[in-house]
Amino acid sequence: MVSLTTPVCYFGWKAVDFNLPGVDGRNWTLKDAMGPNGLLVMFICNHCPYVKAIRPRLVRDLAELKDKHGIHAIAIMSNDPAEYAEDSFDNMKKVATEFAFPFPYVWDETQDIARAYGAVCTPDFFGFNRNLELQYRGRFDESRKETAPEGVRRDLFEAMKDVALTQKGPADQIPSMGCSIKWKQP
Repeated sequence: MVSLTTPVCYFGWKAVDFNLPGVDGRNWTLKDAMGPNGLLVMFICNHCPYVKAIRPRLVRDLAELKDKHGIHAIAIMSNDPAEYAEDSFDNMKKVATEFAFPFPYVWDETQDIARAYGAVCTPDFFGFNRNLELQYRGRFDESRKETAPEGVRRDLFEAMKDVALTQKGPADQIPSMGCSIKWKQP
């Protein structure tokens, strides 16, 4: 497992469309996932300890962003499940059900979407305004492989709340850290 950090936010970069199968049995596009005030596109997986450390808080924060602020989210799993069986599509279904994901969980089997976004790790967050212009590419909170203590700054939540209100993300962002994407071997 290689630990990586994300690059700095490239403000204004336009979201790349996709059409990916979800664990709910339907295909999802960028338009389908979009909220009235913006969209959070995130690259996650099932096995990564960095993702596991934030899952309950991620569900809490994204439900609140959707219900109170009009920011929707979509989770994309781009890892090669041949490397980690825990990341299989069937296991994606189990995790989405177990944690009651308030967002679609989709599979990027070809890894083309992860490449198009320049995703480097799980979790990797891309926060877009209603014009689908990138406004946030930072961390969730202080959590790493272990969950940060209660009461820490909710970096992602606060940034996306600002995007909902002003359509702009914060100038200062702390990169996300996580496990490298498990790329398929050519």
